[in-house]
Amino acid sequence: MNAVDGWREKVLRLQSTVKKVIVGNDEIIDGVIVSLLGGSHVLLEGVPGLGKTLLVRTLSDALGLSHARIQFTPDLMPADILGTTVVEQNESGAQHFEFRQGPIFSSIVLADEVNRATPKTQSALLEAMQERQVTIGGQTHALGRPYMVLATQNPLEMEGTYPLPEAQLDRFFFKLKVPYPSADDLAQILTRTTSGELEKVEPVLTRDEVVELQELVREVPAPTELIEYAVRLVRSTHPELPESGAMVRQYVATGASPRGAQALILAAKIGALLDGRILAGEADVRAALLPALRHRLILNFEGEAEAIDRDDILQELIRE
Repeated sequence: MNAVDGWREKVLRLQSTVKKVIVGNDEIIDGVIVSLLGGSHVLLEGVPGLGKTLLVRTLSDALGLSHARIQFTPDLMPADILGTTVVEQNESGAQHFEFRQGPIFSSIVLADEVNRATPKTQSALLEAMQERQVTIGGQTHALGRPYMVLATQNPLEMEGTYPLPEAQLDRFFFKLKVPYPSADDLAQILTRTTSGELEKVEPVLTRDEVVELQELVREVPAPTELIEYAVRLVRSTHPELPESGAMVRQYVATGASPRGAQALILAAKIGALLDGRILAGEADVRAALLPALRHRLILNFEGEAEAIDRDDILQELIRE
């Protein structure tokens, strides 16, 4: 078995394990796993009760990793997420400072309803998500690998929420829209959750194996043509550039950042590997376009006023 086949076999095993517990939403499960393999984070948008918390717990159990759930509320403080330094006293009476880690130090962190916290608290995630470290009191604490933040937000209830700043949105590899289950999926969910216990998940991959999977993705070569295609797509989201489309010029204020192009290339590599190929193509980039860029487009006043769907803008770019 070569490296690609071995990589694919491990990832498919992880996917099938998670799907034994999570009913439906295969695209969401695949998107979360792609984000994990890309070494990054994912934003899940959907109404409450669609199994987002169960997905995080199932994924962490399948990987044998620690997980934590942080319920974001307006009164949540940065120290509640990061941890704090306290004064401890030993048996002899001597006092010393000791750092107590917050839930951010888990390998997989669920930031539930992240847009309910104040901007100051939301910003506590920035360093952790980008640098994989936390700085408190002048001391830097590493978070280790793999490390992943799954944030959720409710698209309907906007009262008492604080929109995520662009800098934080840009740190999410994918933004996935969690749909309401179909009638068949809902019936299966009811059957599983109202009779007996849910199936227990045993670890199918180790921490070191997950890191190896992430590293192999970055070793896959990206052809020059693929890089140029991703560059054209990302540049076409900027209204001030000649490559931009009609909807972009009319409704977009700011286009996708270089991180968006990075997400396109990494997701394309992962898509190719899952298909048993060593080289990614333009179809792999197009498959990742919506989840990779939909949260990176900033609409102008006209776009916001007309409630333009960013997915429609991106789909027009593909057609053009």
